[in-house]
Amino acid sequence: MTIAVSTFGDFKGKRVDQFRLVSDTGVSVDIIGYGVAVRDWRVPVAGGGDRSVVLGFDNFDAYVQHSPHFGSLAGRVANRIKGASFDLNGKTYTLPANAGTLQLHGGDEGLGRQVWDGFVNTAANSVTFTHLSPAGAMGYPGNLNLTAVYTLSGNRLRLDLSATTDEKTPISLVQHQYFNLGSSDTVLDHTIQVNSSAYTALGDDLAPTGAILPSAGTIYDLRQPRTMRDASGQPVDYDIGMTLDTGRNHADPIATVVSPDKALTLKLWTDRPGVQVYNGVWTDIPVPGLNGKTYKKHAGFCLEDQSFADAVHNPHFPNVIHSPDRPYSHWCEFEIA
Repeated sequence: MTIAVSTFGDFKGKRVDQFRLVSDTGVSVDIIGYGVAVRDWRVPVAGGGDRSVVLGFDNFDAYVQHSPHFGSLAGRVANRIKGASFDLNGKTYTLPANAGTLQLHGGDEGLGRQVWDGFVNTAANSVTFTHLSPAGAMGYPGNLNLTAVYTLSGNRLRLDLSATTDEKTPISLVQHQYFNLGSSDTVLDHTIQVNSSAYTALGDDLAPTGAILPSAGTIYDLRQPRTMRDASGQPVDYDIGMTLDTGRNHADPIATVVSPDKALTLKLWTDRPGVQVYNGVWTDIPVPGLNGKTYKKHAGFCLEDQSFADAVHNPHFPNVIHSPDRPYSHWCEFEIA
């Protein structure tokens, strides 16, 4: 397949390219260099035609001004860091806070708000994105050389992430797709199932307390398929880190979501220890989205496969400190069919 490359915008004097991957099953995925954001993702549906399954924008300026990480790679450290600081090697690193007293998704100038360079591989039907994050960027130590490879095969989109550093530093990246597999303005009637029996408890600031609690008997028990409504039909807000079994078979999907009309099913595989389940609790976009759509509360859901939030303050969480002899690697794969 030919990979079409076009200019989508300009950010701080640097051209933002768009890359269109198309598969032999008719799936098409548009990815832009700004934050390596999946801008649009179209999947054929029964009866003819295709359906756009992600939230995004038709013009570049909306990404800079209004995007809550639509489709992007968030980091250097995804999710929340309590107190916007951490200690490492006897030194305290102070980070710019951008969510109250916390730092969220690497800060306002994190990796999801940088222009990455993209290189096509037609034979593999993939695009490789690279970026150098210099020491001190958003308060973090170490020069980081990052690589993100998106590969489309049939109805599966795979992401391979890697990073090397020249000194110890926390690294925890995440894909931040917002999905809506249906035609409604909300995702509340999607059916969701996640293979997780526990979650990381949150404090009032939405950062983990350090406790890992069983999900049985709570709204976070998604082991059996359910919609995102309670028994009375009222919306349920999800913004929670869920833990995955350490001994699980990585060939099994960790999550399955079905559209209300059952036309499309999403499955996610990952090597990460956790997944943040989020259903657009804070979404309220004042400008039109793709094809003029309106994005308000619950307009999309995210399955952010990642290490646990605030791991820098919780040594019993999976380790997110990487070094020259401990490079970062991470893969995930979505299938929508």
